[in-house]
Amino acid sequence: MTIKTGDTLPNATLLMMGDDGPMQVALAEKLAGRKVVIFGLPGAYTGTCSTAHVPSFMVTYDDFKAKGVDEIICISVNDPFVMQAWGANTGATDTGITMLADAESEFTTSIGMNFSAAAVGFVNRSKRYSMLVEDGVVSILNAEESPGVCEISAGETLLAELG
Repeated sequence: MTIKTGDTLPNATLLMMGDDGPMQVALAEKLAGRKVVIFGLPGAYTGTCSTAHVPSFMVTYDDFKAKGVDEIICISVNDPFVMQAWGANTGATDTGITMLADAESEFTTSIGMNFSAAAVGFVNRSKRYSMLVEDGVVSILNAEESPGVCEISAGETLLAELG
């Protein structure tokens, strides 16, 4: 079943790099009592993800903060080492975006946003989406029909919907 507006996100344990290596992050704890933007994408270092999706949240970061968003989180089906390097290489981490790894596609699959394209090496990857989550509940959800497109899931589109 695909997540929809009004649904509560399932609790999931994601990964990020800490000072001592990979560390677990309980998503429910990150979302409790907070307004958070989450965007998911097919993969670190891939074309549209690197040239459009991540940059769209970097350029809108301050505007989201001004509208009361506590945190912007990028989730991809990659390992935490790759997510850390990609966050550093794109400048996303320096901007303030939290890069979380869904290494086994557990969260992505549980919200129905998984897809596979074995011919290009994508197995159980994430569809491209963005959402506003308030205290764990999805209040806005923008999912792309095609993983190679970043229009309705872009930071600018979600920001405009915040009013």
